[in-house]
Amino acid sequence: MSIAHLATKAEINPQHLVFYGTDKAKVSPQALTNPPRQGKLILVSAITPTPAGEGKTTISIGLAQGLRHTGRLAALALRQPSMGPVFGRKGGATGGGKSTVQPAQSINLHFTGDFHAITSAHNLLSSVLDNALHQGSCRIAPEHVLWRRVMDVNDRALRRIVTDSGGRQQRATGFDITAASEIMACFCLAESRDDLRTMLNRIVLGFTTEGEPVRASELKVTGALLALLHDAILPNLVQSVEGVPAFIHGGPFANIAHGCNSVLATRMALAHADYAITEAGFAFDLGGEKFFHIKCRRAGLDPAAIVIVATVRALKMHGGAALENLTDSDPAALSSGLENLAAHLDSATLFRKPIVVALNRFTTDTEEELEIVKSWCGARGVPCAVADAFGQGGPGCAELADLVANATATPTPAHQPLYRPEDGARHAIQTIATKIYGADGVHFSPRAEEKIHLFERSGVSGLPVCMAKTQNSLSDDTTKLGRPHGFNITVRDLEIAAGAGFLIALTGTLVRMPALPKFPAAERIDVNAEGFITGI
Repeated sequence: MSIAHLATKAEINPQHLVFYGTDKAKVSPQALTNPPRQGKLILVSAITPTPAGEGKTTISIGLAQGLRHTGRLAALALRQPSMGPVFGRKGGATGGGKSTVQPAQSINLHFTGDFHAITSAHNLLSSVLDNALHQGSCRIAPEHVLWRRVMDVNDRALRRIVTDSGGRQQRATGFDITAASEIMACFCLAESRDDLRTMLNRIVLGFTTEGEPVRASELKVTGALLALLHDAILPNLVQSVEGVPAFIHGGPFANIAHGCNSVLATRMALAHADYAITEAGFAFDLGGEKFFHIKCRRAGLDPAAIVIVATVRALKMHGGAALENLTDSDPAALSSGLENLAAHLDSATLFRKPIVVALNRFTTDTEEELEIVKSWCGARGVPCAVADAFGQGGPGCAELADLVANATATPTPAHQPLYRPEDGARHAIQTIATKIYGADGVHFSPRAEEKIHLFERSGVSGLPVCMAKTQNSLSDDTTKLGRPHGFNITVRDLEIAAGAGFLIALTGTLVRMPALPKFPAAERIDVNAEGFITGI
């Protein structure tokens, strides 16, 4: 259906829409005034990802369609895909099969230009900062600048660069991917343009030689940044293939950023449906934990239920099966791999919300394997449904929809964060590492210790922590699958995102600018003679 018709069905006044053709629109925050509904929020997360695929977004879309198929009013609030993974390893993030959001090619590429606006705003601040250093009007010494540049592609060659090479303001810096930009984080956590202005003003760009923070407000270009973000801050409205409204807005990664779509998009979904489905990736140890400790803490959100997505294929890989053998029946590997699911269920339980397991069905799964997982979940008292979101869309997720709706029927206590930011970064990191990852403890490098002391001395500590950790393991070692034991987390450095309101702990070898694989997904993308994009 046209996006105008979809909006009418969702009770969105046409005067609140800015149309981008017939298949997508932006929605004014005024649509949140006197909302027609106040839905229940459902968080979808997953087990630790593997090359076998988990299909978290596909299940999110399928669940929303399943709720609609069973006569319930649902809406989606999802992240925008970054073009880094689209052209890199993953190749798109709009679901799959009969559970996709449309127009998929547009959403995966430039969409409505939000990522470009965020990239431009971030780099404008960079250029104005470097100009102030050149003009001698900035209090930061070049060696104490923290602000880096960003771009929305994977480019390892730009991780470390030197600016003004040979000049008097020469300094080492680098690029992060746009998904890791602090402006992206501010954009996703802001409740309004005024809120975004406040957050942008308090960004810490660096420190004086005396350790005093220098904030973006000193450069006097916050108005210019807001001008660049003027249209981008409006959530995007599209739809699933079965006509479920989807608010797709903001795109921080969960391994190097806070991993959640915008607060405004979430509020839009809640205001126009009885069930709002959102996701936090990659797995619960990253996206789920940050959803509760960063997004919910900031916005006062309180999910009614949690869905953890798993697949037989991924569980077998966590149990020791080789990637090339995952189509073979292997009950022993599957049973062993359930320890990874157990770890995420244990973590999710800490937040005192009902949990449902969505077992994303692949055509190679056997009934015996599916029953092993269902019986295991039943023994733990966790509802589990086999969901064929890819093959059947909404009808294939009807059982899952019923389980989720039933799980939300009984009110639950408000979730309680696992740590208090005022107790300091060390305490927060130790708590996350031991209670969520299952680590024995945390090792802080001298560089990390230096940063903690700097933040404490300068009065910018006492913030929640966003962990930058590999998505491929509960530990910070990508080779440790399943549920590793007897490990420590190494924090090699810390960064500050004072505008967004959190600290960033860099663990292991993870960097905030991903690289392309040996054979990038870009190699298989093309446009045919009729103008249809293929390969995403």
